[in-house]
Amino acid sequence: MNGIREAGVSEIAVKEEPGLTHAESTSSSEVVSTIKKESISHEESSHGRNVAEDEALVSKAPSLSTISSPVESENAEKTLVSTARRASLNPNEASYLAQFATTEDASRLSSLANISLSEPLLNPGGKDFDLYRWLRKLMYMLNQDRIQETAAIRFHSLNVLGTRFSLRRQHTVLDVFSSLLRPRETFNLGPKFPKQIIWNLNGILNSGELLLVLGRPGSGCSTVARALCGELSGLKLDHESVIQYSGIPHHAIPKVMLYNPKVDRHFPHLTVGQTLEFAASVRTPEERLQAVTRPEYAKLITKVVMAVFGLSHTYSTKIGSESVRGVSEGDRKRANIAEIALSGAALAAWDKPTRGLDSAEATRFAQSLRLAADLGSSTHVVTAYQANQATYDLFDRTLLLYEGRQIYYGSAAKARGFFERQGWYCPPELGTADFLTSVTDAAERQPRQGMENKVPRTPDEFAAYWRQSAEYQELQREMGDSQQVAVSSNEERPEPKQEKPPKRPFYAWSNRAYPSISTQITMTTKRAFQRAWNERASAIYKLVVNFILALLIGSMFYNTPATTSSFFSKGAVLLYIVLLNSFMSLTEISSQHSQRPVVEKHASFGFYHPMVESAAVILSDIPTKFLLVLINNIVIYLMSNLRREPSQFFICLIFNFVLIIVTSAAFRSTAAVAKTLAQAMALAGGLVLPVIIYTGFIIPVPRIHKWFDFIHDVNPAYYAYEALVANEFHGREFGCSELVPSYPILGGNTFICSAVGAVAGRRTVSGDKYIWATYKYTYDHVWRNFGILIAFLVGWMIVYFAATQFISYSNVIVETPLFRRGNEPAFLKHGADQNVDEEAGRPSVSANQDTTSSVREDVFLSNTPQRETLTWRDVAYDIDTSGGHRRVLDQVSGWAKPGTITALMSINSVERTTLLKVLAQRTTVGTVSGEIFLNNWSLSSTLQRKVGYVQQQDLHLETATVRETIQFSAMLRQPGSFSKAEKYAHVEEIIKMLDMEDYAEAVVGVVGEGLTTKQRKLLSIGVEVAARPKLLLLDEPSSGLDVQSSYAIYHVLRKLADAGQTVLCTVHQPSMTIFKQIDQVLFLSNEGKTVYFGPVGENARTLLDYFGSHGTHRTGRNDGDPGEYMLEILHASNKRSESWSDIWTRSSAAAIQDELVRIHAHTEAQDDHPDDHQEYATSEFLQFFIVLRRIIQQYWRSPLYTASRIVLNICAALFIGFSFYKPGSSIRGLQETIFSAFMLCTLYAPLVYQITPLLTTNRTLYETRERLSKIYSGFVLLLATILVELLYQTPLSICVWASYSYAVSDVQSSPRQGLTLIFILQLFISTISFALIIIPTSTLLPALLTFLSLTFNGVMQPPHALPGFWMFMYRVSPFTYFVSGITATQLHNRPVNCSDTERSIFNPPLGLFCGEYLYEFLETAPGTLLNPFATRNCEYCPFSVADQFLAQREYRWDQRWMAFGVGWLYVGFNLGVAVLVYYLFWRRGWRGRLSDWVKGLVRKSVNVDV
Repeated sequence: MNGIREAGVSEIAVKEEPGLTHAESTSSSEVVSTIKKESISHEESSHGRNVAEDEALVSKAPSLSTISSPVESENAEKTLVSTARRASLNPNEASYLAQFATTEDASRLSSLANISLSEPLLNPGGKDFDLYRWLRKLMYMLNQDRIQETAAIRFHSLNVLGTRFSLRRQHTVLDVFSSLLRPRETFNLGPKFPKQIIWNLNGILNSGELLLVLGRPGSGCSTVARALCGELSGLKLDHESVIQYSGIPHHAIPKVMLYNPKVDRHFPHLTVGQTLEFAASVRTPEERLQAVTRPEYAKLITKVVMAVFGLSHTYSTKIGSESVRGVSEGDRKRANIAEIALSGAALAAWDKPTRGLDSAEATRFAQSLRLAADLGSSTHVVTAYQANQATYDLFDRTLLLYEGRQIYYGSAAKARGFFERQGWYCPPELGTADFLTSVTDAAERQPRQGMENKVPRTPDEFAAYWRQSAEYQELQREMGDSQQVAVSSNEERPEPKQEKPPKRPFYAWSNRAYPSISTQITMTTKRAFQRAWNERASAIYKLVVNFILALLIGSMFYNTPATTSSFFSKGAVLLYIVLLNSFMSLTEISSQHSQRPVVEKHASFGFYHPMVESAAVILSDIPTKFLLVLINNIVIYLMSNLRREPSQFFICLIFNFVLIIVTSAAFRSTAAVAKTLAQAMALAGGLVLPVIIYTGFIIPVPRIHKWFDFIHDVNPAYYAYEALVANEFHGREFGCSELVPSYPILGGNTFICSAVGAVAGRRTVSGDKYIWATYKYTYDHVWRNFGILIAFLVGWMIVYFAATQFISYSNVIVETPLFRRGNEPAFLKHGADQNVDEEAGRPSVSANQDTTSSVREDVFLSNTPQRETLTWRDVAYDIDTSGGHRRVLDQVSGWAKPGTITALMSINSVERTTLLKVLAQRTTVGTVSGEIFLNNWSLSSTLQRKVGYVQQQDLHLETATVRETIQFSAMLRQPGSFSKAEKYAHVEEIIKMLDMEDYAEAVVGVVGEGLTTKQRKLLSIGVEVAARPKLLLLDEPSSGLDVQSSYAIYHVLRKLADAGQTVLCTVHQPSMTIFKQIDQVLFLSNEGKTVYFGPVGENARTLLDYFGSHGTHRTGRNDGDPGEYMLEILHASNKRSESWSDIWTRSSAAAIQDELVRIHAHTEAQDDHPDDHQEYATSEFLQFFIVLRRIIQQYWRSPLYTASRIVLNICAALFIGFSFYKPGSSIRGLQETIFSAFMLCTLYAPLVYQITPLLTTNRTLYETRERLSKIYSGFVLLLATILVELLYQTPLSICVWASYSYAVSDVQSSPRQGLTLIFILQLFISTISFALIIIPTSTLLPALLTFLSLTFNGVMQPPHALPGFWMFMYRVSPFTYFVSGITATQLHNRPVNCSDTERSIFNPPLGLFCGEYLYEFLETAPGTLLNPFATRNCEYCPFSVADQFLAQREYRWDQRWMAFGVGWLYVGFNLGVAVLVYYLFWRRGWRGRLSDWVKGLVRKSVNVDV
């Protein structure tokens, strides 16, 4: 229903304002709106919008620019004509504004704008009140602080060259490792060959004018917009190029023109009102504020501007994004205009802003731009590949490009006549914009009769004709006059103004003057807190997860006793507290990266410095971070029985609070420095392992090797951990848990506590001595460390602020083709052709080449498609929603015959797409009723593989080439009756039919590096045609494409239909060009009922006559656009005031039913081939090898993915190995050996995350397209994936084993080395099985399960110290058995040599040797007496062999094979669960319910990750 409501509003919004007409001469085909020279009384205006008289308008013209010469006066008159081209306000918004103008708030705004109420036209209470003029006054107030002269732009001899490569080569894993052998290519050291994109562009654009830049893809439209705005990443202007803003060179005032890329950039969780109020706040005129505060002013002016642009209804709605639900895309686009209007910008360029919008929304966007230009005298440049007539008529000037050549620049109203005089024929039904772009397309343009040999053909001929035209001479005269005015104005401009810009700090960000620093801080901080509040669900989720983790940690160390037996446990729990607070900020990397484009946009607007926004974000995060730390401290601190004294608790709290802010700044800095999110995560991930190992607990400072000694010095977590340990142990005496010897009667210094730091003769151990002997920690360092943390905080803040302020990356995506090495087309090879378009990544036509000769003749498939008739009768589709039962389709009947294209249309996409899915048997929920027949046979369960279904999203494997993609479909989807040679020959025919021979070896790639949108759509069609389908169904095949690309798609469909294929597609609002390709239309109402089904007719005449016969009348605006007319009729009344579905039922439904009966009677039921009853066209054996080959290619052609896995894991193993290098045989050395195996376990989660990207890609492709088309079995995909992963994981595990084992364990016996190797191999293989489980669920699952397994595996808390409740986790943790097996193998029978601090030293009674004194004790004690014949200073080591130490954790040598076997049980269990999960998802129809249930559990986690 939202779509209906929005469509209705847009229909009203584009109606012309009463009393408006065009001031320039127009032809009958050029319908535009301008102001008539007549007065309209207040009573005659239904919404209080009176048009000012000409005298009033002329009196206002000087406000646009200062008139000081006759030439300037003439320019003012032209400006007046441009300003007179008005677009109307939405009637509801106009009514609201008229009422608002009479309020006290409006009067305060009027006083700020110096609006005199004595003037009748500006007095809201008077009968002559002109709302339009009043709004102009308010908008002028917004613009008073800008440089008014820069509202005009002049460009002369503009030549733009591309500095990027014309193509890219696909790299493989081998290329990465051999890159140093090709230094010229790797480091881009070869000669550069800039390629010219724009040739000799000239033009002028005055204040308040709109320029529409038209051209086909690859013509250079986006390049023009970027060049005018100074966005020259990958571009270069030659020395002759001149761009001036009223005579001021572009290099003198950089970025005066704002560039708006295709993707909208906003903070998605802010509401539209908050977004625009911020823009108004930073632009509040402080010196003129009187009785109104800044927030009041911002709110009032924002409401006015939102009403002007039809956005009042979105005030409290989130602005949203692709991943955050918010306002519609059209509203979001118009919010951009409102934001620029509030910023007071003089110039703005919009790069394809209407792409993806329907015709009505595109018109509303253009109308909003028209209002912004008229009311605010701003100037806008808009690039587009297409525009309907209503949109086109709103522009003042048009620039038409042909392969980078300027072939027209001038009045938009005169453009059609220019090319008609040139000799080209414009069909009556074709809009002006479509006609202009068709002139640059050899396949579409039509010379007038008698002009075939006179019209220009090549781009250079068109450019030469333009330069010899009267329009070009007029443009040169206008540019010359403008230059004279600019020179005169520059001479009169005071010199001090030229000195101001350099004084502004960070001037390169924006030409606009920034508000004061205090204002920036105030405004950005307020907005940051608004963002935090709007995203509170994520913050609450973080708090809940943190609370759960704190409970788990606290319960593991529950009620730790204050004795020496708790020394290790207390150190471990403090480590958990420090690490939890250190890594909690990892999630901020993605948020920091996602906000960068928005901050850069606002910096270019002059709103604030990026570093100010960074400071505001840090401030807004403080409450959440404080709550996180508070939860950690309260839960873990109290549950684990840490020192329960107020001072110690708050010291712990403050250290952790400072630490979490330090790590937040560090992680945000990595995001600010890195170009991509993947790079930022890699940088941050590289910090995790050093932070954990060198915090001070895993490897104490005395045992750190000198080559890594620097790490703990630069590790802030180390200083926090030392302070917390000292805070816990300082000034405390801990009771002894075990005495040596443990005789009942002991006295003097004949005994000692078996703990580090103990003193002979004392039954307690000093905490200070323990931490000094073990860690070299002292309480004297506590506040020193606090100062160091503050220094870290300041340092990282400086880095963070500097990175955000000075580092920026271009957000412009330049499409570049990607080819396999050695398979590049000759015309695209480096340096072979200089005419390669920087934008589209495709070759341009030679400037002297007749492009008409490049038009291909139709290529038909040698194998005629199967001729099938699809019929459906009384089809209904019902679903259950949260709002109750809903019928989406209601008694829909129709047919699709061979050789025809049938289009499904509706206002909302739901009805037409649902019908298409119902006919293709692709619905997963709801109830379908009615009859659907294919050649008089009911649809079988194997129909999905026999039908070609082209989805709206073009999903293909990124690493495959065009030919390989189509071959993959042909090999698996064509039956076995066709040989491999026949299948491949059919593929080559398809490639020719698609006109993609030159790109057959092009790699699909990703957006910006790979195929273009048009090529991807053609490939989608080719993939389905390769299956030799009975039917070809397409969902929105022209979605997101320009007119020419859409025509190319439908031209291909026409070829298929002419060859006998049955084609059925959904369309939204086809142009007349597309209508000519369609044979019949089925139009559905919003209730899912039939409005019309039947032939389209010549020029859609049959369709239009039907609605005309029932009382509708076409308006002038939609004369050439039957698609727009079809959408409008549902809102128009007919002569009987009936619904259109009722009219259809009454007039034509019976005829449709009769025709269906006739079709069934004359259609013979065809016997299916025996293979047709098989679920898949090929055997699973053949499927396996074809899928296996594709996955191997995918891994091999993903070098960054595969090589990074290899390099990162080997580096991590080396780092672990040399951090624990030869730990020795002391007790601490044994503990470090266990820790080294534990650190290998910490690689488990990263290993899983490294596996999941490609697995997720393959699963997504299979789930969304391949499974539904029955291409191959899902279990084939699982088996092939496992095998390919084994091919990589096996050698990788061997490298990790070699890097780790020899460093930690030195050279052991072959059996032990082999056992260690297979344990590590088992660990890597288990990551494969685990990754298969977590892919269908959430990325949170591996992190949570890995955390539990790591926590309860007996390393950080021995099993005897675990609470009884958690012993089951110790038993089920797979890491328990891995660490047990690998450490038992490494340490079995190793003698223990205690270090000096580990020995228990005491004196025997007088007259006794140490051996005599300890004889009874040694009979049961596990340790060793080192000096049995000494009479003093007996030295006792608690253990004699390492097995005794391992027994404390229940790690035993005789259970190593059991541990190995249990590890394989886990691998088998994971694989079994994976098979079960996928079976339920893919085979039993539980996918929807299970997926919704799982996603419901993890939805918040996904939002946090995003």
